[in-house]
Amino acid sequence: MQNASISLNPRIRRAAHRMARGAVVAYPTEAVWGLGCDPNNPEAVGRILALKQRPWQKGMILLAAEMSYFAPLVDRLDSGLRQRLQESWPGPVTWLVPAADLVPEWVRGQFETVALRVTDHPLAAGLSRAFGGPIISTSANPAGKPEARTALEVRRYFRDQLDDITPGRVGGRAQPSQIRDLVSGKILR
Repeated sequence: MQNASISLNPRIRRAAHRMARGAVVAYPTEAVWGLGCDPNNPEAVGRILALKQRPWQKGMILLAAEMSYFAPLVDRLDSGLRQRLQESWPGPVTWLVPAADLVPEWVRGQFETVALRVTDHPLAAGLSRAFGGPIISTSANPAGKPEARTALEVRRYFRDQLDDITPGRVGGRAQPSQIRDLVSGKILR
C-alpha cells in the first residue's frame, strides 16, 4: 500500500499538519507542481490567489486521495454520474460537479460547479490522506508564467512566501489534468 506509507512520511505529515493550521504548501502532482491548503480556510486560499495573481472568480480545484473524501459532494449525484467519476479516478481528470451548498464561494468561484479530482500521484494522494480530506490544488505558478515542473522552479517563483515544499517529483504526464463537465461530458481543457 504505497500511498498509505507516503502519508506516514514525516515531511508529508508535517506539511499536512501545517496546512491544517493555515499554511500554503507546494507539492508535486501528475504533471506539474501544485500549491495547496485547507479549502475551508479563506485566508489560506486568499494567500494562494495572491501568490498566483489569480482572481477568486475562477475557482479552485479540490484534490483528494480517494473518492470517499468527496462523499458530501457526490453522494447526491445519480448513479450514472457517480459511475462516470469512479471510472476515471484515480487519474488525471478533473470533473466540474454541481456544487453543494457546503462548498465555499472562495473554492467554487463564480460557478455553480466545483472542480474535483482524485489523484493517482502517490505524494499528492499521501498529502491529502495525511491532511484527512480534500485539499486545494492549483498549479504552482504566477498568472501568465509556465507551470513549475520542479521544486527549484517553485522556489524561483515564490522564494520564501510558502510555508512548506514537500519532497518529490511530478508524475510522467506531459499536460495538467483534463477538465470536464460531469453533466454534459464536455472537455473544457
